[in-house]
Amino acid sequence: MPRKDIEVFFNPRTVAVVGASRKPGKVGYELLRNLKMFYKGKIYPVNPKANEILGLKAYPTIKDVPDEVDVAVIVVPAPAVPSVAKDAGEAGVKGLIVISGGFKEVGPEGAELERKLVEVVRKYGMRLIGPNCVGVYVPKTGMNTLFLPPERQGFPGHGVIAFISQSGAFGSAVLDWAAMRGVGISKFVSYGNKADVDDDDLLEYLREDPDTRVITMYIEGVEDGRAFMKALRETTPIKPVAVLKSGRTAAGARAASSHTGALAGQDHVYSAAFKQTGVIRTYGMEELFDVGMALGMQPPAPGDRAAILTVGGGSGVMATDALSDLGLKVPRLSDKTVEKLRKVLLPIASPYNPVDVTGSATDEHLIESVEILMRSGEVDVIIWLPYYIVPGISPELNKRFIERVRKVNRELEHPIPILGVATGGEYTSRYSREAEEMGIPMYLSPERAAKAAKALVDYGKWLRLIGTFDEYVEKFRKQVGY
Repeated sequence: MPRKDIEVFFNPRTVAVVGASRKPGKVGYELLRNLKMFYKGKIYPVNPKANEILGLKAYPTIKDVPDEVDVAVIVVPAPAVPSVAKDAGEAGVKGLIVISGGFKEVGPEGAELERKLVEVVRKYGMRLIGPNCVGVYVPKTGMNTLFLPPERQGFPGHGVIAFISQSGAFGSAVLDWAAMRGVGISKFVSYGNKADVDDDDLLEYLREDPDTRVITMYIEGVEDGRAFMKALRETTPIKPVAVLKSGRTAAGARAASSHTGALAGQDHVYSAAFKQTGVIRTYGMEELFDVGMALGMQPPAPGDRAAILTVGGGSGVMATDALSDLGLKVPRLSDKTVEKLRKVLLPIASPYNPVDVTGSATDEHLIESVEILMRSGEVDVIIWLPYYIVPGISPELNKRFIERVRKVNRELEHPIPILGVATGGEYTSRYSREAEEMGIPMYLSPERAAKAAKALVDYGKWLRLIGTFDEYVEKFRKQVGY
């Protein structure tokens, strides 16, 4: 199906909720409430026993709605879904989001019901997300089909990271976490059993989406491995893709089958496929978004040499170990670069790698040091550990440091990615979040920053292998303004 058929889910003009409820706490009520709170288009509740719900006029069936409906969100019991889908098709609906569970994930009877649903969808030329999902969330348009109360569920603002999840609960948890972290989302899709719209469709759509800079995915299994690999291979030269693949063990694969009816497959096959297509594989929720933030906010690394710029010696040692464990180089700096650093640092500082400016540092020590490192030609990625709590560091550090980084990166042939580490309490968290808002992702530990740095190195290596590194970097420069 062409890409334009997917667009309707993210930017519809009208949405109907079939199974809308008047009772707080019910899925059909909370979903309608979220739509009313976020969505900017027209909303039509469908319930044969109600005249109005949440101040919106209700209709007995979708065919009674006096407007053309772009998307119908279905929350009725599974046995009634094919009939509702038929009504939607006859009413000219373009897309269905089926929240209801009870399909192939429950066994042969549910699989037959899902087959009938797909048959209806195909007959009327509609597209389908689900069943057994929570649908979509798009901050920019307000399209929001989650049924979790906004007092409990966080909804992040607009950003550059797209997130595709086969699990609705996991996807909702990630959205909640992203909102807490202040990480923005371009598009969120929970597709459950992916009976129609699947990974391939979404990868094709998102690689052309101007709001998305990096694609992150949680998957349990794929039906058509060849098509999936083709979609990945066509996407990764344009945008990075980070994947969290569950069902790695025999027990996990069994759990995936009962969850979304997924065929998890042998894990080593997925690992090989990811390696062949330039996918960054991750192994947990935090790592998935740590990597997504790095790939979305920073350029790919031109090589595998890392520098560490730290206010604390112990943290510098931990960062060195973490980077080395991942196979990145932490080279000793040349005498020429060491001499330049000595001229801008205190006599007690260590100008090697890690560059330890010590707890007596001021803003200038960090700012002048990062420029020397970036211009040295000896490093490809820098991990920065500022320790905002030391007395010589001012509240203006982030602004001044990031302005210098951006200035130097505009002048370099290949920009150098910078990642930060800020471990501490309330004061540190405030400035850590400020740094992220200015474009440098910040992590709670050297180990997490090292994994993010490895992702930038690996993606840069992939782009050089396929010959599109310079093209990607040039596009990235335009997107971020350097």
